[in-house]
Amino acid sequence: MARPYSQDLRKKVLKYLEKNKGKQIASNIFQVGIATVYRWILLKKEKGHVEPLRRKYAYKKINDELLIKYIQEHPDHFLSEIGKHFSLIPQTIFYALKRLKITRKKRQRNDKQLKLTFCSLSCFNYN
Repeated sequence: MARPYSQDLRKKVLKYLEKNKGKQIASNIFQVGIATVYRWILLKKEKGHVEPLRRKYAYKKINDELLIKYIQEHPDHFLSEIGKHFSLIPQTIFYALKRLKITRKKRQRNDKQLKLTFCSLSCFNYN
């Protein structure tokens, strides 16, 4: 996500426009878009300041506590199964788990696979 221009730059542009009337020239000098200059002028008129707008909160689609509890109860479920339980897509579950620093389950081999692996390794002749 793009970061907002600094408040210092915004004030410099508006101070320049108080002395000079060329909005296009100001946009070229300070290397900002002409629409951005107009937006800052409008913001100054409406709110009296040019501070960048900030979100009040971050919206989360899933309750972290419920997700952690579900993962503890069902540690072997796939992302798609967890997503169906919460009516979300697997990508949402993936990013929620990543945000909570919960790693994915590692593939566990059953005894039959272990025996096959051991047999194939011991059958090699290294001479």
